[in-house]
Formats: sequence, C-alpha cells, structure tokens
Amino acid sequence: MKAVRLSAPRQVEIADVPVPQPGPDQVLVEVRYVGMCGSDLNAYRGTFPLMRYPRILGHEASGIVVARGAAVPDRIVEGAQVMFSPYSECGICPACRAGRPNCCQFNETMGLQRDGALTRLVAIPVSKVFTSDILTLQELALTEPLSVGYHAANRGRISEADTVLVMGCGVVGIGVIAAAARKGATVIASDIDDGKLADAQRFGARHTVNSTREDVLDAVRQFTGGDGVSVAVEAVGLPQTFRLAVEAVAFAGRVVYVGYAKKDVSYDTALFVRKELDICGARNALRVFPAVIKMLEERARPFPDLITRIYPFAEAGEALRDWDADPVRFTKVMVDVAA
Repeated sequence: MKAVRLSAPRQVEIADVPVPQPGPDQVLVEVRYVGMCGSDLNAYRGTFPLMRYPRILGHEASGIVVARGAAVPDRIVEGAQVMFSPYSECGICPACRAGRPNCCQFNETMGLQRDGALTRLVAIPVSKVFTSDILTLQELALTEPLSVGYHAANRGRISEADTVLVMGCGVVGIGVIAAAARKGATVIASDIDDGKLADAQRFGARHTVNSTREDVLDAVRQFTGGDGVSVAVEAVGLPQTFRLAVEAVAFAGRVVYVGYAKKDVSYDTALFVRKELDICGARNALRVFPAVIKMLEERARPFPDLITRIYPFAEAGEALRDWDADPVRFTKVMVDVAA
C-alpha cells in the first residue's frame, strides 16, 4: 500500500509499505482524513527537535474500522467511525507512574518518532480508539489537535472565575479558547492574523488583540482593570510570547506553555517569585478525547470551519509546501486519504 513519507527535511515521497495485520487487541483502521499541525510543518522544515527521519507522517487521523483482533471488545465493531490517540507510553517512567502518560519520558508519537497514519491502513490498539456515530470523519480528525488545547485548559485549572489570555489562535489555541469558554471563563485572544482572531471570537473569545497593531500587555491591562489575567496560555512558541505570558498574568496567576520556543528565552525571573506564579507545561492530551468528542457533538461552535483546505492523498507534499510558503493563510490543513 502507499504512504506519505518524509525522508528528510523538505523531501516528501509516496512510498510502498507493507499492509499491517492487527494483533489480538488491535483494530485495523482504514484511514480517511489526516490533519497536519505545526509539528508536521516544523518536521518538514527540519526544525522539530523530536522528529526522526525517515518517517510516515500523520498523527491527527480518523477512519473506519475494517477488521478486529480476537480480543477486541464488542463495543468496537467493524464499520465504526473512529479517531485514535497517537501517543505511546512505557508505563514505568516517572510520568507514567504519576498517572500522566501523555508526557511519558519515552513517548513516541505517530508521525514523528514512529510511523504515522498518512497511509491507507493502520493497526491501532483498541485502548487508543474512540468512536462517534454523530460526527463526520472530518470532525473526528479535528479531535486530537483540539484535545491538546483542551488539556492545556485543564492544566491551567480554568474555571468560570477566570480571565484567560490565549496567545496564538491556531487549532490548538482555538481548543484552549473553546474549552475555557465552555468552562465559563472570560477569554482574551491574541494573534497576528485578523482571520484567526475572527475565528477566536466565534469559538468563545470575548476580546481580541492583533499584536501587529496593538500592545498586548496594554490591552490586557485595559480589559482587566490593570490586574492582568488569572491564566495566560502560550500557544505560539516564540521567546517574546513566553515572556509576555509572565508579564500579562496577575499576581498569584497561572501560566501554561503549549508552544515550543525555537530559541533560548530570557526572563526577569523576579516576576516568578514576586507574583508567586504557577508555571507549567502542557504536552499532548491526557484523558480528554471523550470530552472533546462530546464538545464537537454538541455542535455549539463551527469547528469544521477551521479546515482551510483538504488536499488529495497524492498532493500531501504540495500541502506542506503551500503551508510552508504562506503559514498565516492556513489554520488546518487536511489530507483526504481516499481521494
């Protein structure tokens, strides 16, 4: 069967790979849609530190179960529409022992450290599979990236009492915004693109700030009566937004980092202590896939509108080239594996 493989930075090829056979506790999934995220783009550019080449891409996927292993429970039937967790866990590292396998020390994410789903068939452990007979397959393929944002909102312990600054309104940032709004928080969103800020409003942001025209810190102070936000979430991955999170958050506030900064970040660390901040990272997603599927099924927000363009399977390389050339234009790139 055919697969889209990144053999080296900026070198995408259609490769022949063996057809997988499901083990006793696995299902065979016919992949239908695969989303691409910033990790894929940075892997294409050669700037993602966790990428191992050559690699079949794809970790945001949906599809249909076409075969079941002998030990698969009856809740998963052939023909079921599914998405699946792309993460692995060792079960014995400190993170796994602490009940946080999403940040397993030895995690291997599909499409990055091990081969992914940008191919016709994949064998997936049934414990990683989640179903919906309500959502479309395109909507199911949005579950994983939205889950990263949803998990970040959980890491920030966001509640209706909070005012939240979300920096970066890509799909992960939108996941934070939608989750925070669903929890009743007041959300301020910042980005450099007016289109993405319009998305942020549709998904629950009360205030938006275009950081190319306005000073985000000044705007935050204006919106909060000078206090700062109770929670700041960084979903950009730039040194300046890493610093801004600490500056914009109120005393006794919380800071959540989702983005990967590509350069060293310098801080006035006195703010950490003086403000007594809770600062944490958020990696992948922890036990939130069912909640995100439920959020999508509620259809309270127009999540499919996040998909900028769907490319046929043979043009997956073109999708990455287009995105690389004009990253601001795209919110979510998706590949139709059956096309």
